[in-house]
Amino acid sequence: MGSHQIEQVDVLLVGAGFASFTLLNRLRNLGYSVRIFEKGGASGGIWYWNCYPGARVDTDTPIYQLFDKELWEDFTFKERYPGWQDLRRYFKHVEKKWNIRDYTSFNKNVDSAIFDEGRQQWLVECADGTEIYAKWFIPCIGFASKRYTPPFPGLGNFKGDIYHTAVWPQHGVNLKGKRVAEIGTGASGIQVIQEIGPVVKELTVYQRTPNLCLPMNQRMLDPQEEEEKKKNGWYETEMEKTRDTFAGFSYDFMEKNTFDDTAEEREKVYHNLMVEEGGFKFWLATYKDMLFDLKANEPAYNFWRQQVLKRVKDPEKQRLLAPEVAPHPWGTKRPSLEQRFYEVVDQPNVKIIDVNENPIEEVTATGLRTKQGLVEVDVIILATGFDSVTGSLAQLNIQGTKGGTIADHWKDGTKTAMGIAMPEFPNMFFLYGPQAPTAFSSGPTCTQFQAEWVEKTFKMIQDKGITRLEATPESEEDWCKRMNEKWNATLFPLAKSWYQGANIPGRKVEPLNWSGGLVEYVNTLNRSLENDMQGWKYSTATA
Repeated sequence: MGSHQIEQVDVLLVGAGFASFTLLNRLRNLGYSVRIFEKGGASGGIWYWNCYPGARVDTDTPIYQLFDKELWEDFTFKERYPGWQDLRRYFKHVEKKWNIRDYTSFNKNVDSAIFDEGRQQWLVECADGTEIYAKWFIPCIGFASKRYTPPFPGLGNFKGDIYHTAVWPQHGVNLKGKRVAEIGTGASGIQVIQEIGPVVKELTVYQRTPNLCLPMNQRMLDPQEEEEKKKNGWYETEMEKTRDTFAGFSYDFMEKNTFDDTAEEREKVYHNLMVEEGGFKFWLATYKDMLFDLKANEPAYNFWRQQVLKRVKDPEKQRLLAPEVAPHPWGTKRPSLEQRFYEVVDQPNVKIIDVNENPIEEVTATGLRTKQGLVEVDVIILATGFDSVTGSLAQLNIQGTKGGTIADHWKDGTKTAMGIAMPEFPNMFFLYGPQAPTAFSSGPTCTQFQAEWVEKTFKMIQDKGITRLEATPESEEDWCKRMNEKWNATLFPLAKSWYQGANIPGRKVEPLNWSGGLVEYVNTLNRSLENDMQGWKYSTATA
């Protein structure tokens, strides 16, 4: 194919989720030609793939959406925490309102991108052979697009059905009356268990670490009430609040420490946050030292445990789900929000096997064997998560100016400039990826702020006539140093979690998410553009 036939655009976005939608709108309004390539058959990003039983968000309305008034003024979610069907309805609304489909190609699986020094453009190729030249290349593929399946011996011998929550069949699966093995108790595992427990014949849950879940306090929204809130400015106020909080929610840590209160006062605070308010309040609107001081963490865990023990009657299940000694400091793994998880696992048809005590030795044609014996099942559900945060980008053949891929750039450890760019990869940004506040933030909020910064940068690119922009090695070095300092000042290193890649055997354990809060993150991005773009090296058309 001659190069003259290859389509050319100013900006290529990869992935049709929140980040790409807001960037498409912002950059085309600045006059750039923009396209989106999406490997799925429809838009929604993770919400195209997430359709397993009970899949829903853990961020409450109204902040789990794009902040543009023209989008939310005539769209209202049905529940406080929207489910996957409602999110698909939302993405269709945005597509229509912003005419996104005209700029998007679906079923385009980008698998390589090479920077062409001669042309100062990226040549991007898809699995189906499609090629495109782009001056600017922006993958917005999120932190959870590379699924992880543990190498269980004999998995291929199983004669029943195997499903991974990350690629659940779009038409759904009937599990009524089946014997099911469910492996993993992360967010998708918790949601699946509480949904299918009441309908299956037997459910055996294989748990490595108990999930220290919080009550979601889910409820249906009243459309009239939401309209009122929109009219009186409540939506805007809630969205605005996210700019000043640690994790981009509309609430933040209290301005006091745990032991500033008496035990009785603490009990009241905990009860209000966890039982009355629900959601992440117990995690992110609590005492400001809870995630930083082990002593302050203990009363939070003890309160949490007492609440769970009230809901689980079986003593063995109590031991496995809410152990006397915390498996890790409370809140150092992302707590899942549940609606009836503890009542469901307490049912007699649900059994829990601790895989630390009883590892899965093999999968046979009819079930799973541990030293307790063989459990025969009809269906295996793998809720085993992702090669999170870095896996999405590292799996692609994206080659920089020195010939190496991103995986090569990270072979001795993940390193980025401010979680948004890398030296040797000019004219490329990535959103909601490694070393940004990604997993320590609400997704739409994080991408919103990153997109605002990208828009600001593209205005400067226009003003200065910049043709090539690249992060400096110094800004990468500085960011990695700060990443580690912030991480080590918290209790997060004490948990074996996907926050630091510890869920993938053999992977380097390192901080993958910025734990210094969104406010400091956005300030750092903005400062990098000051003093003639001090965090970047650039060339102009005249240079």
